[in-house]
Amino acid sequence: MIIEIDGHIFDAIFEESKSPKTCAAFRRSMPFHGEIVHVRWSGEGVWIPLGNKNFDIEYEDATSYPLPGQILLYPKGKSETEILIAYGCVQFASKAGTLAGNHFASITSNLEKLKEIGVSTLWEGKKDISFRK
Repeated sequence: MIIEIDGHIFDAIFEESKSPKTCAAFRRSMPFHGEIVHVRWSGEGVWIPLGNKNFDIEYEDATSYPLPGQILLYPKGKSETEILIAYGCVQFASKAGTLAGNHFASITSNLEKLKEIGVSTLWEGKKDISFRK
């Protein structure tokens, strides 16, 4: 999979063995276009707020502590549906408290650039993102 953020390209893999249902649900929504904003409570990460979008999935391989480059899908519950991308130290949370999201993909290239974009998003604001095959 290819992820493009603010004109920068990242290679990524689906974590099929860890979250097969989440991977399948996200694939059905590709190509996916959105905007990232910096997280508010979680630390060094960006997120894509998705409101009431329903991927019709349950928890699988859910974590609150993703590593840099790991991508989580929070399937809705005590917070809105969202995608979180860690670029540094993260404890996934919302105003409702700690969250756990399905680790369904991982960025495999340009992690230094991902961190640069994350910090830039904090200071400069939202950026475009797309996921494609």
